[in-house]
Amino acid sequence: MSDISLSQLLEAGVHFGHKAYRWNPKMFPYIYSEVNNIHILDLVQSATLLKEANNYLKSLASEGKTVLFVGTKRQASTLIAQEAKRCDSFYVNHRWLGGMLTNWSTLKERIKHLKDLEQQEASDTFSLLTKKEAALRRKELKKLRQHLDGIKTMPNLPDVAIIIDQKREMTAIRECQKLGIPIVSILDTNCDPDLVDVPIPGNDDAVRSIKLILQSLTDSIIEGKAQLNN
Repeated sequence: MSDISLSQLLEAGVHFGHKAYRWNPKMFPYIYSEVNNIHILDLVQSATLLKEANNYLKSLASEGKTVLFVGTKRQASTLIAQEAKRCDSFYVNHRWLGGMLTNWSTLKERIKHLKDLEQQEASDTFSLLTKKEAALRRKELKKLRQHLDGIKTMPNLPDVAIIIDQKREMTAIRECQKLGIPIVSILDTNCDPDLVDVPIPGNDDAVRSIKLILQSLTDSIIEGKAQLNN
């Protein structure tokens, strides 16, 4: 895992925060300056904290711990699924359903139902049904896949969650907090650092910024898993 350089962070626009009036004062220690009413994040801190997050995830992965990636906004959705799959982890990238973690036993029933429907589809059972019934089941299968495909093989609650866009994923954050699941998160200038365990100050809106940070975190998980398998 090569450390991300300041120039890479700069190029990806990791330093761009939100308009100054949208800031959370708790982010003050991570802000370098204000230019044209836009807050600029301190990339030296971003690089240091990203390295700390990488070491943390590498260590957890080397102990066989499970990671859940969460990011449902348009810019992050595809990247979340791609990077989670790359390191053989789990993900939620469509919509966070309330109770996904805090009501895990009920969710496992929904996952079981999803697997049953997939089995029916694979064995061509749908063709034996009436057109209307088959259409209903296909529609239900599509919806369940959207919501649960990334966690259908997750055996238990995750050991850590990587969350993109704190403001949007507040329900997921509250559930992790309630269950004591540590949170690694990109913190933009409008976020609250008190709500996460491992902060990475950075732009959580630009695709290039999200991609650079997520790929770095994923590389660390892969490295940790390689140690576990040796």
